[in-house]
Amino acid sequence: MPPKEPPRRRVPGPARPRNGANGRSGARPPARGPRPAPRRPAARGRAPRTLRLGSPRPRLRLVSLGLTLIMLLFVARLLQVQAVDATAYAAKAEKNRYLEYTVAAERGEITDRRGVALATSVDAHNITADPKLFTPEESKAPDAPQQAAALLAPILGKDVDGLVEKLSTPKSRYTVLAHRQTPQVWKQIKDLKAVFAEKAAEDKLNGGAGANVLAGVLQEPTTKRVYPNGDLAAGILGFVSADGKGGGGLESQLDKELAGEDGKIRYAQSGGRRVPTAGGSEVPAVPGSDIELTIDRDIQWAAQKAISDQVEKSKADRGYVIVQNTRTGELLAMANAPGYDPNDLSQATSASLGNAALQDVYEPGSTSKVMSMAAVLEEKAATPGTHVTVPNRLHRGDRLFKDDVDHPTWYLTLNGVLAKSSNIGTILATGQLGKTQAESNQVLYSYLRKFGLGAKTGLGYPGESPGLLAHPRDWSTSQQYTIPFGQGLSLNAVQAASVYSTIANGGVRIAPTLVRGTKGADGRFTAAEAPEQNRVVSEKTARTLATMLESVVDDQEGTGTKAAIPGYRVAGKTGTANRVDPVRGVYKGYTASFAGFAPADDPQITVYCAIQNPTKGSYFGGQICGPIYKQVMEFALKTLQTPPSGSRPPRLPVSFEPGE
Repeated sequence: MPPKEPPRRRVPGPARPRNGANGRSGARPPARGPRPAPRRPAARGRAPRTLRLGSPRPRLRLVSLGLTLIMLLFVARLLQVQAVDATAYAAKAEKNRYLEYTVAAERGEITDRRGVALATSVDAHNITADPKLFTPEESKAPDAPQQAAALLAPILGKDVDGLVEKLSTPKSRYTVLAHRQTPQVWKQIKDLKAVFAEKAAEDKLNGGAGANVLAGVLQEPTTKRVYPNGDLAAGILGFVSADGKGGGGLESQLDKELAGEDGKIRYAQSGGRRVPTAGGSEVPAVPGSDIELTIDRDIQWAAQKAISDQVEKSKADRGYVIVQNTRTGELLAMANAPGYDPNDLSQATSASLGNAALQDVYEPGSTSKVMSMAAVLEEKAATPGTHVTVPNRLHRGDRLFKDDVDHPTWYLTLNGVLAKSSNIGTILATGQLGKTQAESNQVLYSYLRKFGLGAKTGLGYPGESPGLLAHPRDWSTSQQYTIPFGQGLSLNAVQAASVYSTIANGGVRIAPTLVRGTKGADGRFTAAEAPEQNRVVSEKTARTLATMLESVVDDQEGTGTKAAIPGYRVAGKTGTANRVDPVRGVYKGYTASFAGFAPADDPQITVYCAIQNPTKGSYFGGQICGPIYKQVMEFALKTLQTPPSGSRPPRLPVSFEPGE
């Protein structure tokens, strides 16, 4: 029997409207859409699987919660930075962004009396660096300090290790690699920086790190001290140290006036470059004052050349020449030999640095006799014509005294004692200053003090020595008799010159001066204070002494004939003193000297020369210092256009015949 056919399933169709075929009831028929794909019949014997999608809401809640927490963290951080710690962070950012450096004030010039520059300043650069820009993070090079130091060391003349140390302090934003370099040095560095910056840019375009080991090398404008005349007047001027401070001489003494007031500049930077639109501040520098000296450059040159040549010729330790205006006390020259060039201190020796004309003290010898004679004349103990019998030897105290040459008994006038520079005659003359030797000592001491011995000159110069002049109660037995002829006391060269200027100025001592005045930034000249003056001896005594000093140069029996100048009357005195060795503290060698003024009938200029320890040729003052006096005095008289003398010198008697 054949199987029965299974009953057919009716597929439901769209529902018919209940109110008729045309659907008049107003209900809208369902929209026709794409017919659904026929459902695939399930495999026989297996129930159909139903797929269920998980709910997205838990995941959305979790993501929302995470985002909310992150946003809360950002908000909290912003509140901390912009509200709670805003000031601190702003200050830190500003510190890292802004650089501040000092603008050095232009140092004032030092000029001679005619306005010729002796010390001036030129543009220079301090080579600086920002160490942070040499870190690996900033420079993109692990050894940036080492590379930069190797490049800069030969240009700056610095040690590589020292530069590395300065560049390897990232906590600092500023360090000075070299002070006061010339514009040429900075140009070399700037050109090198440009090359490395170009290479870094190319490397970065090619996908590299763009390392630049010189980006952090910077500069700040400053000035450098120069001395246009080299070693001329170096002992007076001194020098400026590496940090821009006066290191000696007038540069040190007048540093405050010369230095001015530094300014400051503050600016924003990025990557070692200034950001021009980020603002900044500037306090301008106030330039220092110019200093005008009493020195005449030409006379200084003549004095320095003369003493340098003679020191070399005599194989001496050193020498000095002082030129002074007798009427004003102004120093026209103060020369030392050997000297040094303040432009290059690396070549200077410790012996040449400083100003020996003010810092050296020594026993003057016979040039000091003019003060003894001034006391004798002023106290009326004798006159130029007083007879003085001078034996070959004189016993006083515990010593036997002699003159520089052996001689038979001399029959000299007081004028002759000075002309022939007799030690014995001077002892005999000063012994008449009091009833006892102690009284004579006290009187002589009072005159020595009035002439300026045992006290500083008044120049206020750094390191100046006042010399040595003990009180009479402390004079030894021998000092009572050696001090009158210049042994047993000490002075410096400027003090010695001042003694003769006092006689030339009619007996009035004017304190020496080196500075005529100052000129401020406004161009206004302010004259220096007038120097102190005091009368030492009467005008009559001074005139008499000037005439006696002419005998030293003019008379054939005088010791200073080599100092004579044709056409001018010259007054002067020779000196040859035993010299104390500054190392061993015993007498060794000699100090040769000559001092005087001209024209003797109308004194204008004083010249003093001294040479320490000449070891070749003569060591007598008249022989080696007399010619220097003549050379320098002749030049000074012509430079200052001083007219020749209008009369011949009076010939005071030098000797007398026994029994007269």
